Amino acid sequence: MNIHSAVTAVENDPVLNIAIFGAFVAVTLFIVIRASRNNKTAADYYAAGRSFSGPQNGFAIAGDYLSAASFLGICGAIAVNGYDGFLYSIGFLVAWLVALLLVAEMMRNTGKFTMADVLSFRLKQRPVRMAAAITTLVVCFFYLLAQMAGAGGLVSLLLGIDSHIGQSIVIAVVGVLMIVYVLIGGMKGTTWVQIVKAVLLIAGAIAMTIWVLALNGFNLNTLLESAVAEAPAGDKILGPGLQYGANPVDFLSLGMALVLGTAGLPHVLMRFYTVPTAKEARRSVVWAIWLIGIFYLLTLVLGYGAGALVGPENILAAPGGVNSAAPLLAQALGGPILMGFISAVAFATILAVVAGLTITAAASFAHDIYANVIKRGKKGDGAADPNGEVKVARRTVIVIGIVAIVGGIGAQGQNIAFLVALAFAVAASANLPTILYSLFWKRFNTRGAVWSMYGGLIAAIALIVISPVFSGSEKSMIPGIDIAIFPLNNPGIISIPLGFFLGWLGTVTSKAAEDRRLAAEMEVRSLTGFGAEKAVEH
Repeated sequence: MNIHSAVTAVENDPVLNIAIFGAFVAVTLFIVIRASRNNKTAADYYAAGRSFSGPQNGFAIAGDYLSAASFLGICGAIAVNGYDGFLYSIGFLVAWLVALLLVAEMMRNTGKFTMADVLSFRLKQRPVRMAAAITTLVVCFFYLLAQMAGAGGLVSLLLGIDSHIGQSIVIAVVGVLMIVYVLIGGMKGTTWVQIVKAVLLIAGAIAMTIWVLALNGFNLNTLLESAVAEAPAGDKILGPGLQYGANPVDFLSLGMALVLGTAGLPHVLMRFYTVPTAKEARRSVVWAIWLIGIFYLLTLVLGYGAGALVGPENILAAPGGVNSAAPLLAQALGGPILMGFISAVAFATILAVVAGLTITAAASFAHDIYANVIKRGKKGDGAADPNGEVKVARRTVIVIGIVAIVGGIGAQGQNIAFLVALAFAVAASANLPTILYSLFWKRFNTRGAVWSMYGGLIAAIALIVISPVFSGSEKSMIPGIDIAIFPLNNPGIISIPLGFFLGWLGTVTSKAAEDRRLAAEMEVRSLTGFGAEKAVEH
């Protein structure tokens, strides 16, 4: 096989690629419009009326979790950096188990629509909701940057658009489509898009994995030998240290962020509110574990397969860089048709995850900041007029869409697995300590929650700004300046313990007593699920 043809042939058939894209967008828009017919209440818009079964929600969770970073970023990281790239897969998978074992079901039992519902349940509503809403918006913003950057690189690869302006237009189109999906469909529409996308993504990954293994006689050793032969680093891609060898502490920091971050990701936690009972929540967890676990094992074969059949140098030279490994592997295996299909699946992945993030951010702003901080929850129990709240959520979607488009244009060319790792660091530093303390520590109080969230958030962002990721090298976000005084690429190793410490310090230094009745109610509700269905009606 002429390996270089994998790159030069990318521009072969943009018409076919646009046709496949168009078909996917048309089908998913039809699904979203059908699903939106029943969006009458706030519970319908935010939590899909809690109408999804366990298996359906399991596919949707997998769809939400298997983002563009999982598919494009990790395949590219393994193709270029070998073993060190696979650590992302391991980190994301272990992280998922931590989230499920520690917080998922208890969050679902306690809350209504958003993470802040849980965190403010037994604490002072306004300061805690405000802090939780701000951390949710920041995490969603970082995650959105990653997805939008991936969309620009992917579509430019397919259509042969190398220019910055062309990629920027593509990102704007993705942003507009996302706004349409969320405005029309709400959580129900986006959940169905997630389900369709998860089925397509896992089916495509299985087909490509079998194909790569078949070319290598179903022998993993043969595949690894082929990858070593193509890699400039030789057999170093089979062992640790190629990417993180110079700074093992950086790797430890990344690992902490990945493993602990998932349990603080608002858009993944919000998925659990779409099922009717605690039993269905548990069923959805089992389905999600199987689907996500299988997919991350497949990335090992796909990543080394891309390294063997396309070559790391060709991947880095293609539009989209590292993120182009999976589409180029599809091109090398099945020509333009398979590449068009896999790229449409990747595009679907981006659209679905972006829609999920956007509805999470909009729900957080409308339900937490607007209804419960600005309106002080005057109507009924903890909510302003639900119709007014949903209107505010829809307007917020448009604002978030515009911010995501601008941010995505600015983040072009960054490795999206890496950008997502930063989102995980912020989630683990700002959200996870407060979630765990709220669920498991009876003494925890409002000051502890506010210090933990703001402290973890400010520490994570400040360390990112003074790290080599932001400035000081050619690969930095802003290469023209140099303010990098923090040596690590990921702030997790400092900002996560700091978030926990500030939560403890704020609690022990505050004399304010929290409501014991609410604390007892939260404990019963989180452990049994009793009262969770009643929360929907409030």
